Amino acid sequence: MAERLSVRRLDSSAGGFDDELSAFIRAGHAADGAIAGVVRKIIGEVRRRGDQALLEYVGAHDGIDAGSVAALKVDRARILERASLAEEQPARALQQAAMRISRFARRQKIDSWGFEDGGVELQQRVTPLEAVGIYVPGGKACYPSSVLMNAIPARIAGVERIVAATPAAKGELNPLVAKAFELAGITEVYTMGGAQAVAALAWGTETIAAVKKITGPGNAYVCEAKRQVYGQVGIDMPAGPTEILIISDGRTDPAWTARDLFAQAEHDEMARAMLLCTGQSYLDEVTAQMNALIGRMPRRDIITAALSNRGLFVKVASLGEAVEIANRIAPEHLALSVEDPGRLLDKVKNAGAVFIGPYTSEVLGDYCAGPNHVLPTAGAAHFASALGVYDFQKRINTIRCSPAAAAELGEIAVHLARAEGLAAHAESARCRMKSDDE
Repeated sequence: MAERLSVRRLDSSAGGFDDELSAFIRAGHAADGAIAGVVRKIIGEVRRRGDQALLEYVGAHDGIDAGSVAALKVDRARILERASLAEEQPARALQQAAMRISRFARRQKIDSWGFEDGGVELQQRVTPLEAVGIYVPGGKACYPSSVLMNAIPARIAGVERIVAATPAAKGELNPLVAKAFELAGITEVYTMGGAQAVAALAWGTETIAAVKKITGPGNAYVCEAKRQVYGQVGIDMPAGPTEILIISDGRTDPAWTARDLFAQAEHDEMARAMLLCTGQSYLDEVTAQMNALIGRMPRRDIITAALSNRGLFVKVASLGEAVEIANRIAPEHLALSVEDPGRLLDKVKNAGAVFIGPYTSEVLGDYCAGPNHVLPTAGAAHFASALGVYDFQKRINTIRCSPAAAAELGEIAVHLARAEGLAAHAESARCRMKSDDE
């Protein structure tokens, strides 16, 4: 008899619920000290020894025996050659997704602006980043969609140099990933993965020029590496395993909900799949559907591990309470699988992205709806937002004063500088207030 799925259950009306929920949330945010130590060593070696250390780690972890870092680079001709091998239907679907992502991203672009205020010209100049690195996972699955979600906003922002790093079996790009590189216009690709790739992008090596920002998902080592290089370069956001939280009123087909939970759980054994509902019987129905469907899932072992170790079903007293719990968790993906989602939406404060109504599966957001699928995880939705064009743009403020404005503002500055005990500040402002005959 096949092993049955077992998902942790809580009841919001039970004693100790708040403490149990808090423990569940903390467990999802916990860092692994052992991973941090390994990553710190890798980054240090690549930073100190450049190409040679990178080649050693690529050989050990990616299984690529390259004679030089230049050999890891996939030129444009090879990208196009591999892209031509992509199957027709997935390639066409990828092109359609690229068009939708572009349409959404173009609306996000921030333009420069300015105005004149009493003899002072003020401006916010918006410029693209000079170079960005995109990490494209390639271990347990291929992710051409991640190429589009990271590269298209960067391209629309005006970034001139976009570098991609991806682990590749025997150094060969997956054809559909290559097709995504073609669609996104990426011509600088290196077949390298893990913390060593992040270190090379952040610090540069003799062969690879450093970038200014690194974006894109990855495993625990990649995410930790991004955390550790932050400050040397920018990163998109803190990242953890993927997660979904579904709020249901019990009216959605339980087989749909079971599949939605599976879709998130199959990413990673550490993924979190959560379901909140007012009815205990619906939680039972979803569990029954999961047990009926799990046998046909190719990635059943990953799904089972994720749901058994990180899954959560909660019986709540009301849908309003469900939203309150969701706001505490701040999930990457929040699905409002209810008959009247509009009355809940305004109460949602913390989520990476919200999927409204039973027909809006999270999978559509993953691939082709248009908004970015690079989202804050592990509670970061309390303070972070989805990746967008604005993440690849910088804002530079400019100030230009006329002599009269310098005198007017100078008087204000002098008073504030003296109040703070900063005499040189006051003198710097005051000297421009003198008349020509002084």
